[in-house]
Amino acid sequence: MTTEKSQAYDVLKIPDFRKFLFGRFFLTISIQMTAVIVGWQIYQITKDPMALGLLGLAEALSFFAVAMFAGHVADIVDRRKILIVTNFLLLLGGAALLLLSLKQSHILRDKGVFPIYAVMFFLGAVRGFVYPANVAIAAQIVPRAMYPRSSAWTSLVWQIAAVSGPAAGGLIYGFFGVSAAYITAITSALISLTAFLNIRSYPITGPRTKEPILKSLSTGIRFVFKHQLLLSAMSLDMFAVLFGGALAILPMFAADVLNTGPRGLGFLRAAPAVGAMVMSLWLAHHPPVKSAGKKLLWVVAGFGLCMAGFALSRNFYLAFFMLALSGLFDNISVVIRSTIVQLYTPDNMRGRVASVNSVFIGSSNEIGAFESGVAAKLMGLVPSLLFNSGMTLAVAAAVARLAPKLRRLDLREHMQQTE
Repeated sequence: MTTEKSQAYDVLKIPDFRKFLFGRFFLTISIQMTAVIVGWQIYQITKDPMALGLLGLAEALSFFAVAMFAGHVADIVDRRKILIVTNFLLLLGGAALLLLSLKQSHILRDKGVFPIYAVMFFLGAVRGFVYPANVAIAAQIVPRAMYPRSSAWTSLVWQIAAVSGPAAGGLIYGFFGVSAAYITAITSALISLTAFLNIRSYPITGPRTKEPILKSLSTGIRFVFKHQLLLSAMSLDMFAVLFGGALAILPMFAADVLNTGPRGLGFLRAAPAVGAMVMSLWLAHHPPVKSAGKKLLWVVAGFGLCMAGFALSRNFYLAFFMLALSGLFDNISVVIRSTIVQLYTPDNMRGRVASVNSVFIGSSNEIGAFESGVAAKLMGLVPSLLFNSGMTLAVAAAVARLAPKLRRLDLREHMQQTE
């Protein structure tokens, strides 16, 4: 037990990994706070679930546009510098949202919610560069044998921020107003920027790509598509998130079904992170490397069932519990998938593979938000959630049948290979 506990905390002895976690924590708080603030703002102005779907679409379009190019950049440019520049741009985006929301500003009154969509479109593009640089530098900081535990700690810190961010966003918005909420989000982005400034630069090992951009991008895509483990793991999570996520229509569910305000919305949005936070701490001590493929398939199915339970909830506490349980299952999926990507990707391709993963996963959050809004508009809120839950179960069953390598995957032997 003592040895296991020691191994769980060994990765935290790496100074740059601690700085990375600190920066990621405050960056996530800023992003999550902004999501809650903007979502509530949009729904209060429009009272239309389609507007929430369009908000997700605005971010997804820009995310898609830059994601692959961002991966190419992350394989030829110092990844630390990318994090510094993108953090600064996220800070500027938050400042723009603050200016739009000031009482003395007449922009939203005159132009409607379009200016908010424009800023979120910009922020979606910036986040497209954040993800591949984040994934790539995290794998450079820690040794290969520590990947599962570092993934668990990274997920834990992200989840703590994902609990704190939405809750803080909702509470500050509810008690002190929209301006105070945006100021807090901007401050968090500034703290994150300071942390990344103090991480040293890491040289990219292996030959740097000298291919033209389009050929470089296609190389990354081909690498993923010829590896069944990478492709199946990414596809499984993409479709599960696409159909299973309910965060985009939480403002509607909170207001119209549970009859709660922005403070209740903040806690509901944080609920998945509560479950994930508990599971991350467990996984840091007990990495899910044995029979990892089977575990991945089962937890995705469990995630879908939790979404069905949430759809049928009429009590705030039951809804919170089902969302928290979904986060618990989802976190196991995140850690397994992250470990697979880190173990099977050479360092000089981490950016491009991460960008493919971001297209699969990151953009599916935004497209899923649009799908949720459209489905709720056409089918009704609860029926749309039940439909999406069924689709998630179908996806898990399909991948289990079509990807035997994933189903049989055990990560223990791969962790001991040399870099």
